Amino acid sequence: MKKYWTDLGASVVVFLVALPLCVGVAVASGVPAELGIVTGVVGGIVVGLLPGSTMQVSGPAAGLTVLVADAVSRHGIQALGVIVLGAGLLQVALGLARCGRWFRAISPSVVQGMLAGIGLVLIFGQLKHLVVSPVALALGLLTVLIMLLWQRSPLRVVPGILVGVVVCTALAEVFASPVDRITVGTLSTDVHLPDFSLLNTGIIGTAVVFALVASAESMFSAAAVDRMHNGPRTQYNKELVAQGVGNTICGLLGALPMTAVIVRSAANVSAGARTKASRVLHGVWLLLFVVLLPGLLTLIPVAVLAAVLVHAGWKLLGLREVVTSWRTDKAESFIFVLTAGLIVATDLLTGTVAGLLAAVIKTAWDVSRLQVTVTPEGVALRGNATFLKLPVLLDELDRVDREHVRMDLSGVRHLDQACGQAIDQWVDESRRAGKTVDLVGR
Repeated sequence: MKKYWTDLGASVVVFLVALPLCVGVAVASGVPAELGIVTGVVGGIVVGLLPGSTMQVSGPAAGLTVLVADAVSRHGIQALGVIVLGAGLLQVALGLARCGRWFRAISPSVVQGMLAGIGLVLIFGQLKHLVVSPVALALGLLTVLIMLLWQRSPLRVVPGILVGVVVCTALAEVFASPVDRITVGTLSTDVHLPDFSLLNTGIIGTAVVFALVASAESMFSAAAVDRMHNGPRTQYNKELVAQGVGNTICGLLGALPMTAVIVRSAANVSAGARTKASRVLHGVWLLLFVVLLPGLLTLIPVAVLAAVLVHAGWKLLGLREVVTSWRTDKAESFIFVLTAGLIVATDLLTGTVAGLLAAVIKTAWDVSRLQVTVTPEGVALRGNATFLKLPVLLDELDRVDREHVRMDLSGVRHLDQACGQAIDQWVDESRRAGKTVDLVGR
């Protein structure tokens, strides 16, 4: 019985963390605020009940704001439901095809670069709401300051995000600050079925991108959350199906896409959650709030939510990991910078694909390490002889000028067709020239 009381308390904590994030992500994505809460409700109640993960909590994520905002600007908000629905169905298919674990087979530098690029775009996109007036800037700075300081207080069991939003909203009301507030509509107006007449190749392509990015973010979150607790491990394929079901329902409601969110998940674990009940109940509290108290959202200044998102974007940068990576592997750091920079300069898909290609090239280069040593007896090869090292190999072989040559291949772990043919050709030419060539280890 005790664990259920613990789950009840944890659900309240997660609800208090999720509420401002749901609203903030929706506003940053260019959609009505209440649609963010709808996604949070589906992520809590629907995904929370499905098998997959026990502790991670789903909802609208800051990492998808760039994609959603771009999709809404290109295709219109009416197309959002179709895109999210398509993404959800694709996620279900990928989960049933047992592709869940494959999303973890991505270079960490690409993942960090993707998150950092999203963080930078998020920060730059929210600064316009903070610099509109001195009052807006002051409210934003105070929000961030409260969030940072609250984490060091003995009362940090109450989420710092909520404290910052409540305090600054109250100050704005008391002093009747001339700043923009959140606009809130009604669920009956903003929740709608998807319009399939809008379906085209552009929307299908966007849905595929949504599915891949959301799936990757959810799988990365699952791996991180599993390291935070000692309970049951995530079943990745089932979790991917659960995320797909959640996004399918969000698409049918015209709401935001969802992922598993590390901020809420970490809050859930830290609050002492033991079972799925905590994440399901947090969805219930969100539902009650959006039905009974939607008017409270209209009191929140836009600058306050912008500050919350700037803080979230800053955390996505992961500067500590960047510094560590730079000290240990500068090539990985280059991939990180390339991915993040191209996301800021172009778009999320271009930056991520470029980062993945760079990671593949680096891996190919790493596994193609070949040492060619010319000895008094002949030539000794060590490592992986691939076509990437063919010029080096040919240059070294051209330096060999003796009547009897011993070519030692015993140290070669892998010999691809290009290098194998080059060696055979060199041996044949040497023998035709009257030299003696002994091959060892082949």
